[in-house]
Amino acid sequence: MDLFQYGTDPWGQEIIIRLAWGLLTLSFWAGIGFVVFHAVYAVVWKPRVEPEEASAAADAAIPEKIVRHTGAARMFHWVMAASMIALLITGFFPIVGLEFSWLTIHWVAGLILILCIIYHIVHASFFLDFWSIWILPRDLKEAVRRTQRQLGATVAIDKHGKYPLDHKLYHLAVTIFGLVVSVTGLIMMFKIENPIVPMNELLFEGAAMGNDPAWGVVYATHGFSAVLFVMLTITHIYFAIRPEKLWITKSMIFGTVSREDYLAHHSPKRWDVTPPKPKAKPPAPAPAAAAPPPAQSQPAS
Repeated sequence: MDLFQYGTDPWGQEIIIRLAWGLLTLSFWAGIGFVVFHAVYAVVWKPRVEPEEASAAADAAIPEKIVRHTGAARMFHWVMAASMIALLITGFFPIVGLEFSWLTIHWVAGLILILCIIYHIVHASFFLDFWSIWILPRDLKEAVRRTQRQLGATVAIDKHGKYPLDHKLYHLAVTIFGLVVSVTGLIMMFKIENPIVPMNELLFEGAAMGNDPAWGVVYATHGFSAVLFVMLTITHIYFAIRPEKLWITKSMIFGTVSREDYLAHHSPKRWDVTPPKPKAKPPAPAPAAAAPPPAQSQPAS
């Protein structure tokens, strides 16, 4: 199967026009295949997580409800999800034969996605724990231990912090390909009439002469990233509806998790949710001692 569709430039040279849409079918069935494999795999092999000892005092300090996602974070997630679904429908349904007026909906949804990404970068950088979602050296050690456990070794697996390694890997993939599809989508807007950017078919040299290899690379890169989101979306929905993951999905709706779910899945050492202790007020200064009254002189006799 070819990866790209090819055409010829005005000089008869073969150039890339766009991605071969057979990869769309491959991405779809790869997502379905992963879902089936994982469903069977989860039944055959269930990793055992060693419980951590926690003192009664530590448990008492943990609130009954723990905020996992703020209202702003949940709003971002659902708006981004809606824009992504709209992009996938308008981008791929016409390819599989469902014809409708899709172009305006597509680029409007794309702009909403870009605004969501910009908002999330600012929000996560200045108002959230920025490093909690990124892969750190400790996560790599955890991956090694999980692999050893999978191969039969007797290795303890610690509970994770706020986000497990699989969440971090998914976030990394969405970050990379989300930025790629956004940048290439903005460039492609110069090829269509819209009120946001002026149409400019001369953006790349040679564009006015017909097919241009630079545009072909843009189209292929945009299509490749979009095709990967088909598989990423299928797997994301699958994990969201798995029974053992519903507590996480509910937290994206209601914002909180229970103390029981927190202690069952998270390490208090790696995700501290105890309220900060109020700082002790410095003792008030002691009142100054009153000066003794002046001595009275005795009158001379």
